[in-house]
Amino acid sequence: MVTSPHPTSDSPVALSEVRTPEPLLSIAAVEQETGLGKDTLRAWERRYGFPRPLRDAAGDRCYPRSLVDRLVLVRRALLAGLRPGRLLALPEPELDALLAQLAAPPPAPARTRGVFEVAGGVAALRSGGAEALRHWLTLGLARTGLATFVVDGVAPLTEAVGEAWLAGSIAVYEEHLYSEAVQSVLRSALVPFQTGLEARAPRLLLTTVPGEAHGLGLLMAEAMLTLQACRWLPLGTQTPLADIVAAAAAHRIDVVALSFSQSLPDAQSLAALAELRARLPASVTLWAGGGSPALRGLRIAGVRVLTGLVEVGAAVTEWRKDAGEPAN
Repeated sequence: MVTSPHPTSDSPVALSEVRTPEPLLSIAAVEQETGLGKDTLRAWERRYGFPRPLRDAAGDRCYPRSLVDRLVLVRRALLAGLRPGRLLALPEPELDALLAQLAAPPPAPARTRGVFEVAGGVAALRSGGAEALRHWLTLGLARTGLATFVVDGVAPLTEAVGEAWLAGSIAVYEEHLYSEAVQSVLRSALVPFQTGLEARAPRLLLTTVPGEAHGLGLLMAEAMLTLQACRWLPLGTQTPLADIVAAAAAHRIDVVALSFSQSLPDAQSLAALAELRARLPASVTLWAGGGSPALRGLRIAGVRVLTGLVEVGAAVTEWRKDAGEPAN
């Protein structure tokens, strides 16, 4: 049994009062899976009575799987432009009808870039999993070379997989399989380029801010920076801002490069960028890239937005010119 998302009482529902065969997720896990912040979930619960989680023996919130699936659809509706006040105030039947429309996957767009047919990569993932996708990616790499493979293959395919997840046409585990397959192929492809590499300035720090768990953008940037013979310090994902500042100082970093996906709320992305820019010395350049809508038209002094991976080379060349470094 799962509690109604529009309760008739404000009292929490204890697990002892409910029988449910569904898996239960913590509020932290729900935040990670849906992209909806803990504070947002609690505020909606108070204001709209949705979502209404269960409570464990310690009084902590527990969310049934079906409720989390509904929250994924709510997040998709918000990305489509609907406002929370209008959406969550709907009677339950109307809300269910609207979410059912969002759950229906739209026709896959036919997108082709050079030898890469994006739909073919998604189809390989759906039909054969990670192994089939690795084979598809490896063939594409062999045909095109590293730069084209990243810019015209991995980047648009990553975008397509993200859109498919938002549309509900692939599952979360399939998105994870995709990520693992791309990392495997791309890291193997980088080995011969990085062996014996005579790296030079700029020295970059690559990471994401807290709350941004998607790291494929960092790996793609690493590939493009390898082709520019750059040096970099990879910190992985979700590095606290204070640690980014400390690492930049300790390792004499020239450029801090951050990746932002559309899963991180815009306000959180902008706040992190503004705070980090204020805390870093002026001598450290700050780059931001990725698919986040927050980056579109962004104007923060001292922050350079890279609208695509193809801009990495130009950004490096410009930095070297300004720093008096040889271009090649």
